[in-house]
Amino acid sequence: MPPARKNVGSVHSRTLLHRLPLFLAATWTLGVMVPVAVIGQRATEQTAHATPAVQQQKEPTPEEVKALQQKAAQGSAEAQYELGTLCFVGLGGVPQDDAQAFAWFCRAAEQGFAQAQSKLGFLYFNGRGVPLDAAQAVGWFRKAAEQGLAEAQHNLGVAYGEGRGVPQDATQAAAWYRKAAEQGFAKAQANLGVMYENGRGVPQDAAQAAAWYRKAAEQGFAGGQHNLGVMYENGRGVPQDAAQAAAWYRKAAEQGSRRRRPG
Repeated sequence: MPPARKNVGSVHSRTLLHRLPLFLAATWTLGVMVPVAVIGQRATEQTAHATPAVQQQKEPTPEEVKALQQKAAQGSAEAQYELGTLCFVGLGGVPQDDAQAFAWFCRAAEQGFAQAQSKLGFLYFNGRGVPLDAAQAVGWFRKAAEQGLAEAQHNLGVAYGEGRGVPQDATQAAAWYRKAAEQGFAKAQANLGVMYENGRGVPQDAAQAAAWYRKAAEQGFAGGQHNLGVMYENGRGVPQDAAQAAAWYRKAAEQGSRRRRPG
């Protein structure tokens, strides 16, 4: 039996798609600046899971936190966003508090700050600090996505792929994954590969699938590495090559990637 492929979103295939939100450092893609949240999909498309990059963020001193609080109170959207991130993560002596994070992200998002809009979508999508509301999440993801924020574009793709907060629409999912993928967003690249492999929202094309998996894999994304290994093992979109398959599986395995059944 060939290994299942990983989707980084939601999925209907043997590759893994990555699902919803993640947080990345300094940006929060449902991904975390102090966080960036990104949305991705599950094994076979991966979904949005917050993936903190908080370790990459230097913990602020009490003096820096105080200065940030002053700027936030004065209306600085960037400071409001950063303070929301500290509340979400619980850094710099700031207690972890989803409700406070939500309040600060709201203030920044209402000023049009894209990263805060994306984080707000993440909180709504997961019911953190606010009742779960997928439609509200999608609305905020869209605002940030339309400003060109890759994490939000990816998360919006996940929402369309799963039909959460919007009618399920594979064509829209693929389109938003592509926008994020073309900016180098690895989870979106892997999810777009899954869409091509399965012919969801785009014509089925194994070579395109392998190409997008490779882009994600070369950035060190385990889901892309796993899926590329599957392509090499089965000779789909690339010449069959057991050595290459093993090499990519190894890279994914070294990051703790595990096979998961399609969601």
